[in-house]
Amino acid sequence: MGWIALADHDGHRFCPGGLGGGDVALVAPDTRWMERGTLVVETFLPSIGKATPLVYCELPGKVPFHFSLQAVPGGGLTLVLAVGDEILHQSFAHCGRERTDAARISCSWDIAAGHGHIALERPGRDELQIRPVPAPVAPLMDHARALMADPACRYLAPMVQFMALSTAIEPVGPIPSLHPDTPVATPQGYRPVGRLRRGDTVLTPQGDIVPVLHRVSRTLPAHGSLRPVRLRAPYFGLRRDIVVAPQQRLLMSGSDVEYLFNHEAVLVEVSHLVGETSVLPADTGPLATYTQLILPRHEAVIAAGSALETLFLGRIRRKKEWLGVSVLRDMDRHSLPEHGRSLFPVLRPFEAVVLAEQRAA
Repeated sequence: MGWIALADHDGHRFCPGGLGGGDVALVAPDTRWMERGTLVVETFLPSIGKATPLVYCELPGKVPFHFSLQAVPGGGLTLVLAVGDEILHQSFAHCGRERTDAARISCSWDIAAGHGHIALERPGRDELQIRPVPAPVAPLMDHARALMADPACRYLAPMVQFMALSTAIEPVGPIPSLHPDTPVATPQGYRPVGRLRRGDTVLTPQGDIVPVLHRVSRTLPAHGSLRPVRLRAPYFGLRRDIVVAPQQRLLMSGSDVEYLFNHEAVLVEVSHLVGETSVLPADTGPLATYTQLILPRHEAVIAAGSALETLFLGRIRRKKEWLGVSVLRDMDRHSLPEHGRSLFPVLRPFEAVVLAEQRAA
């Protein structure tokens, strides 16, 4: 089914039938076990010298429930999930060194399969830590509703960006970043990226024709670091507005790039440009669907006239644990390319701002 609940400081939604159209909120008590699912919490990490609760929920009753996520000194995180007599406890160390650091925790479980995992991702840093859970713990639907939709028994710290709940084992790791309708240049003309398939070809900004090895898609909460943004034409050479994920990178070139960074072209993450006239938040509802292409050498493509990065895989095909929990998990790893270092340098946040200001001057 997928995503059934979202919560942040502006409100919450809990719809067991799914967050799509025609949702029906759960009202009556529901003591069914949620035997498969994923709980996601995205938060900034406080830089303080004492333990700080980020999320806390405690429910007494015939089947007691406890969930807590806590930041600990030194940049660590501790997660505790207890249902009845079953307890899951996991810690991550050194996951943040600055107050502006963000982290996304995904706790997944599958009782029938007898396994689960907890993953820590660092938005914008391509960092991933995974902890297998051989004996997963599952909540009741009533527990899930209280955690996601009952502020009276749940605490959410100010630095928490959002929580989301899915009935599926949601992937972690590489995230596609283009709206499916984004037009991408091919030898036959522009085509929506969502219609491209393995074996199709696309054009690079250098004029090369390269084959599409795979296309991957994901539907994600449109919140926090995953909230879509709109790139406005005619900025960045765009012929029309396009919607992308904040982690999408633009390939930028020109005399100012060569002067400032001594490179012919550089990659700039869109999240560093949000707030500029050229980049604005996009409203897509509670969820956003993204897709992206996998090309042999991580080449850029031309999207609506602008040069955009494709999905960077690194050497994930060698890391079976990472590959098995990613959006690539159902693919033959031998069909996946290995991407070494990026073909172009990636600007740091302050460098991206300098370039944006230079172009606005």
